[in-house]
Amino acid sequence: MSSTQHGGVTVFLTGLSGAGKSTIADALVAGLEADGRAVTVLDGDVVRTHLSSELSFSREHRDLNIRRIGFVAGEVVRHGGTVVVAAIAPYEQAREEARALVERHGRFVLVHLATPLEVCEARDVKGLYARARAGEIAGFTGIDDPYEPPARAELVIDTSVTPLEESVARIRAAMDAPA
Repeated sequence: MSSTQHGGVTVFLTGLSGAGKSTIADALVAGLEADGRAVTVLDGDVVRTHLSSELSFSREHRDLNIRRIGFVAGEVVRHGGTVVVAAIAPYEQAREEARALVERHGRFVLVHLATPLEVCEARDVKGLYARARAGEIAGFTGIDDPYEPPARAELVIDTSVTPLEESVARIRAAMDAPA
């Protein structure tokens, strides 16, 4: 199906660093594009580099970054587009603000990747958790800064026990379910 046959939708993947957001986003986008659906990807790291490079990792700036992502996603959804967001987005209020910005124009599917911290740390290819535990990185989500689990997630997936294909299938089903 082409994107014109769908109303606009944002899939917002949230979870700790190493929870599987980018892996799932890549697989989800590949499947959607294989079906002829154009997709806009808003990866938290990429957005920080190109749209929010002046921001720190203070709570205020993290919230502002998520509001920016929500605004951009809402604009794409307003035109019937599909957006896949992959961002830690640790705070409930900012995620709900992003939801409100998108839902003015279309659907918002919040997916909490509830992968346990120990698993995320074991997957830590960049060594960020080790650096945070050593005191080299302050305010690291999950170590010395909180991650507030979503109260209104449409899906909760633990990637340590749910295979990639099943995770993507569950997200696709939630995207295509009637609003």
